[in-house]
Amino acid sequence: MDAQVIHPELKEEIFGVELRPHLLHQAVTMQLNNRRAGTASTKSKGFVRGGGKKPWRQKGTGRARAGSIRSPLWVGGGTIFGPQPKDYSYRMPKKARREALLSALSLKHKEGKIIVLNTLELAQAKTKLMREMLHELQVKSALIILPQADEKVALSARNLPNVKTLRVEGLNVYDLLRYEHLIMTERALRLIEERLAA
Repeated sequence: MDAQVIHPELKEEIFGVELRPHLLHQAVTMQLNNRRAGTASTKSKGFVRGGGKKPWRQKGTGRARAGSIRSPLWVGGGTIFGPQPKDYSYRMPKKARREALLSALSLKHKEGKIIVLNTLELAQAKTKLMREMLHELQVKSALIILPQADEKVALSARNLPNVKTLRVEGLNVYDLLRYEHLIMTERALRLIEERLAA
């Protein structure tokens, strides 16, 4: 691999905006909520099998009134106020999502955690090659942004627990904050600037 670290000029309106912690929080919460399956489900007494017949007559037995053997008070009965399938997803306004992304990128730049390479090409899809590259860059945790799909790079990084590859279109606040360093090629940088241009 012959990648070299370069130091291109980063646009101030993208990598130098004021930090907006509340938008970062909203964006991360939105992403995590959108991942929730929301499939937890329980059966109320109306959905438990059986219980169609009244167990005993209403009066005269000396026992408490009972209308169904599937009452929540009985063993084998329904569940009171149990979880039901629910959609937890929601969307932030487009402008707020953009501002959150700009805040995350600016935070990385402020911390000096952005590494720009002139190119990123691997001879083979080998985890060892990716590990060696990260060792040269003195990086343990990284989000690698690619300008287009690159199977060799993606497969090489797949087995490293603290490394993730994304295409420019998939750039998001959660992954930017989760990984310590942001590694990208100069072409990916220009695409990000195009995408986030006001």
